[in-house]
Amino acid sequence: MILPVRLGERSYDVVIARGVLQRAGEELNLARKVLIVTDGGVPAVYAQTVAKACKRAKIVTVAQGEESKSFSCLQDVLGEMLAFEMTRGDCVVAVGGGVCGDLAGFAASIYMRGVDFYNIPTTLLSQVDSSIGGKTAVNFGGVKNPVGSFYQPKKVLIDPDVLSTLDARQFRAGLAEVVKMAATSNAALFEKMEKEPVETWLDELIYRALEIKRDIVEADEREAGMRKILNFGHTVGHAVEAVCTPALLHGECVAIGMLSMCSFQVKLRLISVLKSVGLPTTCPANPEQLIPAILHDKKATANGIDCVTVEEIGRANIVRLSAAQIKNRILTAYRGN
Repeated sequence: MILPVRLGERSYDVVIARGVLQRAGEELNLARKVLIVTDGGVPAVYAQTVAKACKRAKIVTVAQGEESKSFSCLQDVLGEMLAFEMTRGDCVVAVGGGVCGDLAGFAASIYMRGVDFYNIPTTLLSQVDSSIGGKTAVNFGGVKNPVGSFYQPKKVLIDPDVLSTLDARQFRAGLAEVVKMAATSNAALFEKMEKEPVETWLDELIYRALEIKRDIVEADEREAGMRKILNFGHTVGHAVEAVCTPALLHGECVAIGMLSMCSFQVKLRLISVLKSVGLPTTCPANPEQLIPAILHDKKATANGIDCVTVEEIGRANIVRLSAAQIKNRILTAYRGN
């Protein structure tokens, strides 16, 4: 399956096919110097497979986890690019999850004022969400993703076969983003998740989730309006993540965050779906701990924070809420946890 992302001169294809990792040399322009960024949690054979298809390749392996989305790690990657004597005609390939994609994409966007970037996501979370759209960033000052750029990849390869080596908990965490997109944009997809085990239609699930994100990105590439609905669950979820990392994964935090930004009826359906796929539905953090992190959210303004709410499955709203209103929603949503 090929999903085109139509952004004018920044357009690219997302190739979704089992075994496509083995065909990286046919799908990507690797006849040049290629810096491959992966992490210690990804089977080394994946990056090595890409390296074998390159004219000249260098593999950089960063530590697994959010700690690698830092200025120090970014500096290390840029240093490797410089030492490899890469030019504007060379490229960067991310082989890993969202951390690798964000880090490698940001490095590609600023090295020599921009070199080509390809993304080969190896986690479900990155396959269905962060692999497309062009958001790249690092964490800074205890805040998630405040420094980054919009930088579209030249191509994305998604191989569902690589998920066979993914930890079961990481797989479940990735499903949170699919639930999010279905809840905000596609009632039929949400209903199918309510009725059928996702493992039985995984390839279709990935395609349909990316189709939703593709349509939103094409309409609002730089998040001036409509694209903000993709932040459903993230305002509170990022705060939960800041307080609870490393005990909780990103997708688990998003799952928790969604429950504070929806109607009671939607919450009941969300809880049912989240439980069916093994995601948390209770918040381990004290609401008082979450507010400082929420106030540092990059979407915050002097008049409040633009939050995404879902009052009806398949339709999302963007509303500006004060810290007090968000706190009240948190208290209401997680009462009795």
